[in-house]
Amino acid sequence: MAVIDGEAPRLVLRFADVGVATYASLRVVGALDRLITWVLDDAQLRPVVDELAAALPDPNPDEQIADALARALTTGAYATTDSERRLAALLGTLLADQAWELLTEISRTSIRPVLFVSPSARLGRVPWVLAAPSSDDRRLIEFIDVVMAVPPNIVNSPRDRADATTSSHAVVAILDPKVPGQRADSALGSVLGRPSADSLLARHFAGRVVVPEVADPAELFRRTDIDRGWLAGALAQRPAALVYVGHASAAEDRAGHADRAALHLAEFEPLSAADIIAARLPIPPRVALLACSSGGDYRFDEATGLVAAMILGGAQVVTATLWSLPTTAGYRRFATSARTEDPMAELIVAVDDAHSQDSAAHAVNRWQRGCLRRWRDGDVSANPLYWAALVSFAVHGAR
Repeated sequence: MAVIDGEAPRLVLRFADVGVATYASLRVVGALDRLITWVLDDAQLRPVVDELAAALPDPNPDEQIADALARALTTGAYATTDSERRLAALLGTLLADQAWELLTEISRTSIRPVLFVSPSARLGRVPWVLAAPSSDDRRLIEFIDVVMAVPPNIVNSPRDRADATTSSHAVVAILDPKVPGQRADSALGSVLGRPSADSLLARHFAGRVVVPEVADPAELFRRTDIDRGWLAGALAQRPAALVYVGHASAAEDRAGHADRAALHLAEFEPLSAADIIAARLPIPPRVALLACSSGGDYRFDEATGLVAAMILGGAQVVTATLWSLPTTAGYRRFATSARTEDPMAELIVAVDDAHSQDSAAHAVNRWQRGCLRRWRDGDVSANPLYWAALVSFAVHGAR
C-alpha cells in the first residue's frame, strides 16, 4: 500500500460479540479491497480470556486485593519474560493468520502505520500491544502504532472541541488526592506513597506549569482540597492537559452501566462519568487517567465511561489504563528484587511527557516499545503490568 502525501497508513481492527461468538474484521482505510474477516468461537476465546484474567492484578471473584497483586507479580504470566511470551502467542490467536500477513505487509512502509482497535466487551481488557503472531516473537506494537478507536456513539455525538492553540501551557495535576475517611493503607488509600520533594514525580512536576500553584512540589500530592468544585475552577482556566493519578471505581462489566465509572477526589462522593457529562466540564485537549481500569469503556455494551466523558468534554487524546496498576508500595512488597524501583512514577512521567508532544499517542507507543526492549533485556522494573496497561484514545485526527 502506498503512503499518500506522507501520511501513515491507517487500519481498523474491529470486534463484535454476537451470542457465544465474536466476529472480527481488519481493513485498510481507503482501500476497499483490503478487508479481512473471521469469527472466533467460545472455544477459541475462553482460554485467552481466562489466561489473561489470571495474569492481571484485578481481583478474581472471592480474591483479596493483596492476593491478586501477589499472584500477578510473582506467578502470573507477566511475572517473567518466558510466561509473558507464551501469553503473547495466545493473544495473537485472536487475529487470523491473514490479518497478521496484512499487518506484516503494511508495516514495511517507510512511515509507521497506525492501527485503530475497537474491541468487543468480551475483549475489553486485552493488551493488543503485546499480541504476537505464530511466525515470530515480535509484538503487535513492533509492527504498528496501536491506538484505541473512540466508540461511534461518542464520535457522532455533539461534543465540545478543545482548541489546543488557545489553551495555556499549564497542566492540571491531580496526584493521589486524599479520599476522606480512608487511611493511607486502605483500599482507597495512597497510590504513590509518602510525598517527597526529592521523588521522581516531584522533580518532574517542579519543572512544569502546574495547577494548583505550589511553593513545594511535594504539596501537589495527597491534597484534601481537590473536589469537584475545585476541578471545575481549574478546568475553567483552559489548561493544556489534565493528569489524574488516583483511584477509579469501575462499573460492573456488561451488566453494569459504563457511566457509573468514577474518579475518587478529596470528597466522599466519587465523580462519575455521568456527573462529568452532565456538568459539561471544559476538558483540555490531552487527558491522562492513570487509575484503576479507567480505560474500560469497551467492557460495556454502551461505551459511555470515563474516556467518553472526557472526549465529550473536548479532549482529543485520552490515555487511560485497561486494568488496575499496582501501587508503588504493592510493587515493592511483592516484585522480585524491587526495593527502590518505582515503575508507577516512571509511567506517570512518561505519559505526561508524551502528552506535551504533538503526537501524544504515538509518543506513548514509542515509550512502550522502549519498555518492551528493556523487559526483554532482563529489566524486571519494566514490567508489562504497567506499560502494557496503557491505551490511548484519539479523535479529530489527533495521534
